[in-house]
Amino acid sequence: MDFIEGEILCFDKPLGWTSFNVVSKIRSQLCHRLGVKKLKVGHAGTLDPLATGVMVVCTGKATKRIDELQAHVKEYVATLQLGATTPCFDLEKPVDKTYPTSHITETLLREALGRFLGRIEQVPPAFSACKVDGKRAYDLARRGREVELKPKVLVIDEIELQAFDLGKMQATIRVVCSKGTYIRALARDIGEALNSGAHLISLRRTRVGNVRVEDCMQVDDFHEWMQRQDIFCEKDIIE
Repeated sequence: MDFIEGEILCFDKPLGWTSFNVVSKIRSQLCHRLGVKKLKVGHAGTLDPLATGVMVVCTGKATKRIDELQAHVKEYVATLQLGATTPCFDLEKPVDKTYPTSHITETLLREALGRFLGRIEQVPPAFSACKVDGKRAYDLARRGREVELKPKVLVIDEIELQAFDLGKMQATIRVVCSKGTYIRALARDIGEALNSGAHLISLRRTRVGNVRVEDCMQVDDFHEWMQRQDIFCEKDIIE
């Protein structure tokens, strides 16, 4: 393998890790193994710290393909807590508002989900990597600044209800969507469509393009995996 010329690696991002954490860990281990001080490493699509699943990582010249890989269709499995919201629409922040849920039935939920199928407009969450006047929205939001983001057009190819716990008011959905879809924002909008509120309590990216989560390696296994590979190093040229 030639990580300088460029390789594409697929990982199952651990819970609690940022996308930057994953890239930094992989870059550090690769630099040590290759005997170099610097190496281009980047990811093809951010996952929030509280999300897990497919993360595509590019090395060397393969980083030029990041935009191409980011454009691939993605699949998620998400569990929503109905009847409550948080400022970031996931569990990173505590619940700030609660809403009535006694009117919500499985039939109503399925009808609401159907409204999001196809081409839709979505306003990204304030706690997101979108830029406002050259600054990341989440940086402004965490400083208590009001963040206004414009709606973006995206496509939901598939959305289905996989499970619904009426007692806990928790719904698990599978979503196949285009680049730029924020599942946290989708949870917010589903809550509003139900005349209630909602936020994510779990999120797993199960597919990016043709790469499925079962095809991905664990970050903690990367060092051992490298030991089993035939890897080209710059010192090989000198020798």
